[in-house]
Amino acid sequence: MTAETDLIKLYSGRILELAADIPHLGRLDAPGATVKKRSPLCGSTVTVDLTMEDGRVAAFAQDVKACALGQAAASVVGGAIIGRTAEEIDTARDALREMLKQDGPTPPAPFDGLEVLRPAAAYKNRHASIMLTLDAASEAAHQAEAARTA
Repeated sequence: MTAETDLIKLYSGRILELAADIPHLGRLDAPGATVKKRSPLCGSTVTVDLTMEDGRVAAFAQDVKACALGQAAASVVGGAIIGRTAEEIDTARDALREMLKQDGPTPPAPFDGLEVLRPAAAYKNRHASIMLTLDAASEAAHQAEAARTA
């Protein structure tokens, strides 16, 4: 099988469905924190706005300019992030990185929908784009928490 055929398989119907329906697209009017992340390899960017209340994500918005894989990851994260703690976001981020780099376990619920991206593990040049939303959300959650306790 050729690498091109493998790449076509990577963009499965489920990944394309997720990419076409990203929850919480846009920006928040008054976020507790805003973080923009960019993948230098492919130029994908994600900007995350979020607000924390009582240690949990209360409001979330994302501006996603990424490939279908980055969009699919943003879709899963957008559907799961409301109500999560910064620690839960960190755990999902670390698990996704391990899943991609070392065939680690699927990220825990409610982020387990990221399992759909497991076939992308073979494409290291796509990992940064897939990680953007969780990287940005983790940083934003910690910034928002720090701002609330300052």
